[in-house]
Amino acid sequence: MRVVITGASGVIGSVLRERLPARYDMVAFDRRREHGAIGRLDTTQAKAVTRAFAGADAVIDLAASSTLETPWPEVWKNNVPATMNALEAARVSGAKLFVFASSNHVTGGYERDPPYSHIVAGRLNGLDPASVTKLDGRVPLRPDSPYAVGKAFGEAAARYYAEQHGLRVICLRIGTVRADDTPKQPRHYATLLTHADLVHLYERVLESPPDLLFGVYYGVSANTWRFWDIEEPRKAIGFQPQDDVERLRSRAVG
Repeated sequence: MRVVITGASGVIGSVLRERLPARYDMVAFDRRREHGAIGRLDTTQAKAVTRAFAGADAVIDLAASSTLETPWPEVWKNNVPATMNALEAARVSGAKLFVFASSNHVTGGYERDPPYSHIVAGRLNGLDPASVTKLDGRVPLRPDSPYAVGKAFGEAAARYYAEQHGLRVICLRIGTVRADDTPKQPRHYATLLTHADLVHLYERVLESPPDLLFGVYYGVSANTWRFWDIEEPRKAIGFQPQDDVERLRSRAVG
């Protein structure tokens, strides 16, 4: 399977390039070329994206200004056209699968409300993790930032391309992925997606059933205090995360 990755020099792209199985023929691009293994590609340039995607069986689209503080003008100038160009190029090139890196922040507004607000602040006394209602791909969107609005737009555009053009699209609402693979604040104990579980998630997506036309799934490790559903992706694509970062909490304290 020939897999094209955009945004390949970021944290997620770097992990996938290094750790996805060798059976995938990986072609990596980024706006900034770091070394010979990564080609330079500005995804706001439609013709360049179409050329880069030629011959792709699957596209892993990670290209975006990815910080939560990204202002709306940057989202409008960069993220939105980059997503549309990538979807259109995947359609034109004949790719069978498009994997869109959405964000958990498309529903970040729920974290203003209990019990989620208590969990992200680390105020866990009196809470039972088993009783916390898990957010899944069907809950109404509540973006918490212009960055998240751009990702919500991407999910809508992805669904259009799936239903109107038959392009298989899976949107991943990715949790917290850190370069050092460890939690650094209370919220991370609920939201962290470890590198091992990240690779497993993308492998399961690449091997997903060919009759799965469209899906929206959260990507998070099996953390005790997670508040995102992983039952949907378990049933649909076989995602079974193994890590629970709760084991690191006592180590951080003691």
